[in-house]
Amino acid sequence: MSRDRQPPDEDEISAFRQALREAGVRPIARNRADPGRRRRRDLAAAERRAAATSASDDLAASGRTSDGRVEPVRPSEFLDFALPDLPWRTRQQLKRGRIGWEEGLDLHGHTLEEARSELEAFLRDATALRRRCVLVVHGKAWGTTSDYPVIKSHVNAWLREWPSVLAFCSATTIDGGTGAVYVLLKRRGSHA
Repeated sequence: MSRDRQPPDEDEISAFRQALREAGVRPIARNRADPGRRRRRDLAAAERRAAATSASDDLAASGRTSDGRVEPVRPSEFLDFALPDLPWRTRQQLKRGRIGWEEGLDLHGHTLEEARSELEAFLRDATALRRRCVLVVHGKAWGTTSDYPVIKSHVNAWLREWPSVLAFCSATTIDGGTGAVYVLLKRRGSHA
Protein backbone atom coordinates (compact mmCIF):
# COMPACT_ATOMS: atom_id res chain seq x y z
CA MET A 1 0.00 0.00 0.00
CA SER A 2 1.38 3.41 -0.92
CA ARG A 3 1.99 6.03 1.75
CA ASP A 4 1.02 8.75 -0.76
CA ARG A 5 -2.62 7.72 -1.07
CA GLN A 6 -5.14 10.35 -2.02
CA PRO A 7 -8.03 11.14 0.32
CA PRO A 8 -11.39 9.73 -0.79
CA ASP A 9 -13.70 12.01 -2.74
CA GLU A 10 -17.14 13.07 -1.47
CA ASP A 11 -18.98 10.38 -3.49
CA GLU A 12 -16.91 7.62 -1.88
CA ILE A 13 -17.45 9.08 1.59
CA SER A 14 -21.21 9.35 1.01
CA ALA A 15 -21.40 5.78 -0.28
CA PHE A 16 -19.44 4.53 2.73
CA ARG A 17 -21.67 6.38 5.20
CA GLN A 18 -24.80 5.09 3.43
CA ALA A 19 -23.48 1.51 3.64
CA LEU A 20 -22.82 1.95 7.36
CA ARG A 21 -26.34 3.30 7.94
CA GLU A 22 -27.88 0.42 5.99
CA ALA A 23 -25.85 -2.07 8.02
CA GLY A 24 -27.22 -0.56 11.22
CA VAL A 25 -23.91 0.85 12.45
CA ARG A 26 -24.42 3.63 15.00
CA PRO A 27 -21.84 6.06 16.43
CA ILE A 28 -20.61 5.26 19.91
CA ALA A 29 -21.69 7.60 22.69
CA ARG A 30 -18.26 7.88 24.33
CA ASN A 31 -14.85 7.76 22.68
CA ARG A 32 -13.03 6.36 25.73
CA ALA A 33 -12.39 2.80 26.75
CA ASP A 34 -13.49 1.73 30.21
CA PRO A 35 -10.89 -0.73 31.50
CA GLY A 36 -13.10 -1.43 34.52
CA ARG A 37 -10.54 -0.33 37.09
CA ARG A 38 -9.61 2.96 38.69
CA ARG A 39 -6.75 4.91 37.19
CA ARG A 40 -3.69 5.20 39.34
CA ARG A 41 -2.92 8.69 40.41
CA ASP A 42 0.45 9.68 39.00
CA LEU A 43 1.82 12.23 41.46
CA ALA A 44 4.76 13.17 39.24
CA ALA A 45 2.40 13.93 36.34
CA ALA A 46 0.16 15.97 38.65
CA GLU A 47 3.18 18.01 39.81
CA ARG A 48 4.32 18.59 36.20
CA ARG A 49 0.81 19.65 35.25
CA ALA A 50 0.59 22.07 38.22
CA ALA A 51 3.97 23.57 37.34
CA ALA A 52 2.96 23.90 33.68
CA THR A 53 -0.34 25.52 34.63
CA SER A 54 1.34 28.13 36.83
CA ALA A 55 3.97 28.77 34.15
CA SER A 56 1.27 28.97 31.47
CA ASP A 57 -0.51 31.69 33.45
CA ASP A 58 2.68 33.77 33.33
CA LEU A 59 3.11 33.02 29.62
CA ALA A 60 -0.52 33.80 28.81
CA ALA A 61 -0.28 37.07 30.70
CA SER A 62 2.70 38.15 28.64
CA GLY A 63 1.21 36.52 25.53
CA ARG A 64 4.65 35.95 24.13
CA THR A 65 6.81 32.96 23.44
CA SER A 66 10.50 33.38 24.07
CA ASP A 67 12.73 34.74 21.39
CA GLY A 68 15.92 33.41 22.91
CA ARG A 69 18.39 31.17 21.15
CA VAL A 70 16.80 28.19 19.45
CA GLU A 71 18.23 24.85 18.47
CA PRO A 72 18.67 24.83 14.67
CA VAL A 73 16.98 21.93 12.88
CA ARG A 74 17.75 20.52 9.43
CA PRO A 75 15.26 21.16 6.59
CA SER A 76 14.36 17.44 6.35
CA GLU A 77 14.40 16.77 10.11
CA PHE A 78 11.27 15.13 11.52
CA LEU A 79 9.95 17.21 14.43
CA ASP A 80 8.46 15.27 17.33
CA PHE A 81 7.37 16.41 20.79
CA ALA A 82 4.81 15.21 23.33
CA LEU A 83 4.12 15.80 27.00
CA PRO A 84 5.23 12.78 29.04
CA ASP A 85 1.71 11.82 30.13
CA LEU A 86 0.20 11.83 26.63
CA PRO A 87 -1.08 8.32 25.80
CA TRP A 88 1.18 6.40 23.41
CA ARG A 89 -1.74 5.54 21.12
CA THR A 90 -2.74 9.20 20.74
CA ARG A 91 0.84 10.10 19.87
CA GLN A 92 1.02 7.35 17.25
CA GLN A 93 -2.28 8.46 15.70
CA LEU A 94 -0.92 12.02 15.45
CA LYS A 95 2.31 10.82 13.80
CA ARG A 96 0.36 8.80 11.24
CA GLY A 97 -1.92 11.72 10.39
CA ARG A 98 -4.96 9.87 11.73
CA ILE A 99 -6.20 12.76 13.85
CA GLY A 100 -7.88 15.09 11.37
CA TRP A 101 -6.69 18.67 11.56
CA GLU A 102 -9.46 21.24 11.77
CA GLU A 103 -7.66 24.47 10.86
CA GLY A 104 -4.36 25.41 9.32
CA LEU A 105 -1.84 28.25 9.33
CA ASP A 106 0.72 28.92 6.60
CA LEU A 107 3.79 30.89 7.73
CA HIS A 108 5.46 31.11 4.29
CA GLY A 109 6.65 34.62 3.47
CA HIS A 110 6.50 35.91 7.05
CA THR A 111 9.34 37.55 8.92
CA LEU A 112 10.30 35.87 12.18
CA GLU A 113 8.38 38.41 14.27
CA GLU A 114 5.31 38.16 12.01
CA ALA A 115 5.46 34.36 12.18
CA ARG A 116 5.56 34.43 15.97
CA SER A 117 2.62 36.84 16.21
CA GLU A 118 0.57 34.84 13.70
CA LEU A 119 1.32 31.54 15.44
CA GLU A 120 0.44 32.90 18.89
CA ALA A 121 -2.86 34.38 17.65
CA PHE A 122 -3.67 31.18 15.75
CA LEU A 123 -3.03 28.96 18.79
CA ARG A 124 -5.07 31.24 21.07
CA ASP A 125 -7.99 31.20 18.62
CA ALA A 126 -7.79 27.44 18.03
CA THR A 127 -7.80 26.78 21.78
CA ALA A 128 -10.74 29.16 22.33
CA LEU A 129 -12.66 27.36 19.55
CA ARG A 130 -11.82 24.00 21.19
CA ARG A 131 -9.93 22.67 18.18
CA ARG A 132 -8.21 19.35 18.89
CA CYS A 133 -5.67 19.23 16.06
CA VAL A 134 -4.34 21.97 13.78
CA LEU A 135 -1.77 22.12 10.99
CA VAL A 136 1.04 24.69 10.94
CA VAL A 137 3.01 25.00 7.70
CA HIS A 138 6.43 26.45 8.54
CA GLY A 139 8.30 25.51 5.38
CA LYS A 140 11.93 24.43 5.12
CA ALA A 141 13.50 27.55 3.62
CA TRP A 142 16.83 28.70 5.00
CA GLY A 143 17.03 32.20 6.44
CA THR A 144 18.83 34.88 4.45
CA THR A 145 21.41 35.31 7.22
CA SER A 146 21.33 31.78 8.66
CA ASP A 147 22.40 28.37 7.46
CA TYR A 148 19.32 26.60 8.83
CA PRO A 149 15.53 26.90 8.38
CA VAL A 150 14.83 29.78 10.77
CA ILE A 151 11.03 29.66 10.98
CA LYS A 152 10.97 25.85 11.27
CA SER A 153 13.54 25.98 14.09
CA HIS A 154 11.65 28.70 15.94
CA VAL A 155 8.26 26.98 15.51
CA ASN A 156 9.87 23.86 17.03
CA ALA A 157 10.87 25.91 20.09
CA TRP A 158 7.72 28.03 20.35
CA LEU A 159 5.32 25.08 20.26
CA ARG A 160 7.21 23.39 23.12
CA GLU A 161 6.55 26.48 25.26
CA TRP A 162 2.90 27.05 24.40
CA PRO A 163 0.65 26.02 27.33
CA SER A 164 -2.15 24.39 25.32
CA VAL A 165 0.15 22.22 23.14
CA LEU A 166 0.04 18.57 24.16
CA ALA A 167 2.12 17.29 21.24
CA PHE A 168 3.31 18.08 17.74
CA CYS A 169 5.08 16.22 14.97
CA SER A 170 5.97 16.63 11.33
CA ALA A 171 3.05 16.04 9.00
CA THR A 172 2.58 13.19 6.55
CA THR A 173 3.63 13.79 2.95
CA ILE A 174 0.10 14.69 1.80
CA ASP A 175 -0.06 17.53 4.35
CA GLY A 176 3.43 18.97 3.80
CA GLY A 177 5.87 16.43 5.24
CA THR A 178 8.75 17.96 7.20
CA GLY A 179 7.63 21.43 6.08
CA ALA A 180 4.58 21.31 8.37
CA VAL A 181 3.52 20.02 11.77
CA TYR A 182 0.36 18.57 13.24
CA VAL A 183 -0.30 20.22 16.61
CA LEU A 184 -2.44 18.46 19.21
CA LEU A 185 -4.08 20.98 21.51
CA LYS A 186 -5.53 20.75 24.98
CA ARG A 187 -9.13 21.79 24.89
CA ARG A 188 -9.92 24.68 27.20
CA GLY A 189 -11.19 23.41 30.52
CA SER A 190 -9.95 19.84 29.99
CA HIS A 191 -6.91 18.23 31.50
CA ALA A 192 -5.84 16.03 28.62
